[in-house]
Amino acid sequence: MTFELLSKDPNSKARAGKLTTDHGVIETPIFMPVGTIGTVKGVHQRELKEEINPDIILGNTYHLYLRPGTEILKKAGGLHKFMNWDRNILTDSGGYQVYSLSANRKIKEIGVKFKSHIDGSTHLFTPESAVDIQREIGADIIMAFDECTPYPCDYKYAQRSMHMTHRWLDRCMTHMKSTSPLYGHQQTLFPIVQGSTYKDLRQQSAEYIANVGAEGNAIGGLSVGEPDDEMYAMTEVVNAILPEDKPRYLMGVGTPSNLLENIALGVDMFDCVMPTRNARNGMLFTSEGTINIKNKKWEDDFSPLDPAGYTWVDTEYSKAYLKHLFSVKELLGKQIATIHNLGFYLWLVREARRQIQAGTFRTWKDIMVKKLSIRL
Repeated sequence: MTFELLSKDPNSKARAGKLTTDHGVIETPIFMPVGTIGTVKGVHQRELKEEINPDIILGNTYHLYLRPGTEILKKAGGLHKFMNWDRNILTDSGGYQVYSLSANRKIKEIGVKFKSHIDGSTHLFTPESAVDIQREIGADIIMAFDECTPYPCDYKYAQRSMHMTHRWLDRCMTHMKSTSPLYGHQQTLFPIVQGSTYKDLRQQSAEYIANVGAEGNAIGGLSVGEPDDEMYAMTEVVNAILPEDKPRYLMGVGTPSNLLENIALGVDMFDCVMPTRNARNGMLFTSEGTINIKNKKWEDDFSPLDPAGYTWVDTEYSKAYLKHLFSVKELLGKQIATIHNLGFYLWLVREARRQIQAGTFRTWKDIMVKKLSIRL
């Protein structure tokens, strides 16, 4: 994997770059649609490529490990072939799912023992097995195994957890070097900065991760309930330390405004379930504000879904029609909303990139953040 920094905004830390893997170029900043179990919910791969057009999507190690399982994925030739996706894939390590399964897991130095949310069966994830599973999935970018701490989090716990995440990273790096890719393309391991919302811990963790010398770095343990201001403060602290010539990935973030504010702080890569999950609940993001399509006010509004036209659904369907689909619980409504939201998110990061290259990002960002807060 290579990363080239192409432009910097003169009035912020925002940057435009080009990340290249064996599956092609990723133009940054980038939003990665979440394909948890080998699919971006409600979207055909053809629509994903031709309409939403992301350079990279995200898969989930925990869920793919449980279903369909790595034996099936190996027989298929990896996740790319299994789901017929010839572009980039990033997989998380399962650390966030371990966090979310707090009632059904035990964390020890060796790793994490947990019960499946599907059938209650017991499993063990270790740094080594997390690498092995991601080798078998075949993602282009894979994540080191870490513990994502909750918010709020006791300082002592956050400190112990951070040091364990660093020890787990060392084991991941060692195991990565002793194993090889399975499907003919190279894989890159990103370590993850932790430390909750404590500035000194974030600084320690960022320094540790920076010294590892990985080809890219991630920031974890944010967007777990902390106020936005704390998220931005921790991101700023970390990005001041992480190497400038490597891509920075802020995990699990977030709202359109979160993306823009963190781009301004020097983040290059994002993922979040928000555009797809909120779409299935009738919330549409637009450049003029947010629409709750379930509201009665839309039932006789025959204007296009979004005149800006990020994807074909925006001009093909009216607000009234989409409101009707949600009213009668028609699956097509959720599909249309999902395509729209993902199209908007990809437009947003690509417009941010264009503004960075033009040197006008900061002014544009400030205007957009105000618009994004409007409820239409």
